[in-house]
Amino acid sequence: MKFGLFYLPTYLPDGDRNIHTHMHNIVEQVEYADQIGIDYAWMVEHHFVRHGGFLSSNYAFLSYLAARTQNIRLGTGATVLPLNDAVRVAEQAATLDQLSRGRLDFGVGRGFIRDEFEAFGVPMKESRERVEEGVELVLKAWAGGPLEFESKFRPKMSGLNVLPTIYQKPHPPIWNACLMSPESFEWTAQEGHNLLYVAYHVDHELATERIGWYRDALPKHGRKIEDHEVCCVYHAYFMENEDNALLEATVDQAMGEYGGAGKEAASKPPDPEAYKGYDQRDKGTQQLTFDRYFPGRVVMGGPDQVVERLEVLRDIGITQVAFLVDFGSLSQDQIMKSLKIFGEKILPRVQDL
Repeated sequence: MKFGLFYLPTYLPDGDRNIHTHMHNIVEQVEYADQIGIDYAWMVEHHFVRHGGFLSSNYAFLSYLAARTQNIRLGTGATVLPLNDAVRVAEQAATLDQLSRGRLDFGVGRGFIRDEFEAFGVPMKESRERVEEGVELVLKAWAGGPLEFESKFRPKMSGLNVLPTIYQKPHPPIWNACLMSPESFEWTAQEGHNLLYVAYHVDHELATERIGWYRDALPKHGRKIEDHEVCCVYHAYFMENEDNALLEATVDQAMGEYGGAGKEAASKPPDPEAYKGYDQRDKGTQQLTFDRYFPGRVVMGGPDQVVERLEVLRDIGITQVAFLVDFGSLSQDQIMKSLKIFGEKILPRVQDL
């Protein structure tokens, strides 16, 4: 099993942590993760909202991290392809891949926040087609040679030399972010992409079912399950010892702040035809009390609790757990202490899971 840090942080403008401080706190966290052997750092793309919105330029942020780290892989988690020109994405991603000497993992997704689509003038009903065509276009741009492509959503391209070239051959690993739509899990398996799943939205049993959609679809499309990765994102907080009362006192406010920002960002439901069922997305999280999210929707607690939880996640087919350690108003001291406990007391026990 591999481990990562996933960044979808909560912007709290009324607190004592401004954006400059918060960004450099994240840099410190990722630098430490690189030192202790955490495998991945993932950066979300959101716009205009307190729910991850200050990471709107995730390629710029990851490029900075490329210069500050040595080994950790750098993932877009995810590039919202419908909101971006796929040729520009191919250029930015290739630049990051070159600067990081091949440490890019290319994560893509549809997005679901209506305000983002409206601000960029993109119809939500086109989101699935834009992702599918966008990935095809990016791969052709990375293949080398003059680009020939007739797009449904942008001018036709003929004879274009897309630069820079990609560092990894044939191309960086591709991950597709899925949330609720069975069609998304099916397409991810059909195309042979890895699965990036934000699993904390639902109880463990439903997360297991949705991961199963992907794993069951792989053989149907002639692919081997063992050749593909499943990364799931969970809020995480690590403690010296098991103490559920102290854990609740430490994280509950921050979890509430995180959930409130997410609900605010998704206050306008997405297109009902293109995003069937998404109007139910937050019904189960509106009253996300400690006894609802712990332990089945998070990775939290003392070392024994965390090891046991990671073993459960391994057994349902998850190959990477991406820890969302920076959420709500948790202080940098709390986050760094948590990460150090993971590095010193947990990671040595789970590296061979």
